[in-house]
Amino acid sequence: MIDERTHSWLRPLVALFVGVVFFLPLYLVLVNVFKPGADIVPDPAGLPLPPTLANIEAVLSRPDHLFTFGLVNSIAVTALSITILTVVSAMLGHYLARSRRVLAKVAMVVLLCGLMIPAPVILAPVTSVLKTLGLMTTLQGLVLVNVGYYVPFGVLLFSGFVKAVPRELEEAAELDGAGKARVFWQVVFPLLRPASASVLIFLGVWIWNDFLTPLIVLGPDSGTTVTVGVYRAIGQHQSDFGAVFAFMFLATLPILVFYLALQKNFVKGLTGGAVKG
Repeated sequence: MIDERTHSWLRPLVALFVGVVFFLPLYLVLVNVFKPGADIVPDPAGLPLPPTLANIEAVLSRPDHLFTFGLVNSIAVTALSITILTVVSAMLGHYLARSRRVLAKVAMVVLLCGLMIPAPVILAPVTSVLKTLGLMTTLQGLVLVNVGYYVPFGVLLFSGFVKAVPRELEEAAELDGAGKARVFWQVVFPLLRPASASVLIFLGVWIWNDFLTPLIVLGPDSGTTVTVGVYRAIGQHQSDFGAVFAFMFLATLPILVFYLALQKNFVKGLTGGAVKG
């Protein structure tokens, strides 16, 4: 048994250790972004004295515009994917949470089974379907893959949150003559704002950081995303590590700003669905 005095110092010590482990990679990226490339290998953990913006300028001024094209594609794919996912997941989650039909329960189990399948396992059949539909090597095909793969997570989160919304609100709106679509969009969906923020953050980060799916679906010649751009910026004989760190730093900034903009409702969305079973 661990007594109370041991517990009082053990928990902060563990928290400090975990914080250092997670902060160390961030520290290495930040200091090497503003350090001349020749100083990175001899002293990767040293402070950038004096700091320089040459690495960032080198990434932004590449002749092939690798970062610019990747940023535009990543923003387009992520924005379209999470928008469609939020709308579809909210509607389907509401229906499955409110329906008492056996078919709805079966559909929920099937969706939950989809959460257990790793994305690389289904890439081969997915690419075959995209080729049949003529969507291979297109941004539309990548968005379709993201929607199909991540919709089970969105449905799971929304359905749990819908159960915390009083059914009486919907019944009162229906008594006033509102149809089911109007009840959902004007009564239920505004109450799902915390859950929507959680879905947007989770799926936005996952889709933005995804590497393998864009690499396979878009192909080597049809476009890139910021994560694939980092991979393509590292050549076989790459020696400009400063530019690589700058590429990673710039690729992280948009999704970090996106998270900070939605973080107020993030915790509410995680815990709101636990109120009712």
